[in-house]
Amino acid sequence: MACEDLVRRADKDRYLAALFIPPFERRFVFALAAFNIEIARVREVISDAMPGEVRFQWWRDAIMGTARGDVHSHPVAGALLDCIVQCRLPRKALLDMIDARTFDLYDDPMPSLNALEGYCGETASALFQLSALCLAGGADPHSARCAGHAGVAYALTGLMRALPYHARRGQCYLPLDIMRHHGVDRDDVVNGKASDALAGVLLALRQQAEYHASEARRAIVDIHESVRAAFLPMALVPAYLRALERTASRPFTRLADVAQWRRQLALWQASRR
Repeated sequence: MACEDLVRRADKDRYLAALFIPPFERRFVFALAAFNIEIARVREVISDAMPGEVRFQWWRDAIMGTARGDVHSHPVAGALLDCIVQCRLPRKALLDMIDARTFDLYDDPMPSLNALEGYCGETASALFQLSALCLAGGADPHSARCAGHAGVAYALTGLMRALPYHARRGQCYLPLDIMRHHGVDRDDVVNGKASDALAGVLLALRQQAEYHASEARRAIVDIHESVRAAFLPMALVPAYLRALERTASRPFTRLADVAQWRRQLALWQASRR
């Protein structure tokens, strides 16, 4: 229940998507989503990087069974460990998610599109694949290709939507190679300076997200229908990309949002396919 409540508050889209999953498997998906929230928000609750590194190490130790104290007293950690055992999840994938999130603790620039897609792959793609494993009862869901593309599309879209928030705290997830190609400086981004050049960067990233979303839709037809519900959040990507296009000229002042009823409708329609 604690995981479900956390996901409802902090990741409404994944919460709404999980409601289309049968209750028994849903609790595992909520545990994974809650874990993702816990490690994604570490930057928000620390004053400098070192306490964040300590928190991440606690999660590594918890996953590997070497943490001190009663780890199961932590509601999210306890649910995650139960999920790992019952769904036979690979612990390395969870550790890789933590390692990728280390980037969040610092203000280093994202060096390239390839590096950004790698970050998306080890975070969002891993979450899709692990959720698919839960729905497959720990058996191979044959969804790695779909998860790879879905995660990159979903994460790229989310990072563009979060651009104003990241800029205010001095972070820039936009890849340096694409920014340099368009003549955009990292300081322009963190200082909230909109320009035609920045609009070109965001257009390139939207096109990349659209490509991965298209590949994910192509790949999902080969996945057993009992596992496809793990990928329902992908149904929201097209609407968010359209919202990002509408706000492209003012990326720091307008939130690229979609009404909840439209999101619920998109999820319902996707669940019926």
